[in-house]
Amino acid sequence: MKKWWRVIKSVAASAVGVQSEANRRYDFEQKSIVPYIVVGVIFVMLFIASIITIIKLSLT
Repeated sequence: MKKWWRVIKSVAASAVGVQSEANRRYDFEQKSIVPYIVVGVIFVMLFIASIITIIKLSLT
């Protein structure tokens, strides 16, 4: 569970553009890219859903 939390924090930080060099280096040293892809896709889907929700709420 701790590994997934670190992946979530890393994806969120990189999406905002505040990823530290040490964390970026750690991410690229990992053996598998799959957790980053899974969390990244979920992050993008949640981001798009929140933008759509905000737009729909503002238009009503």
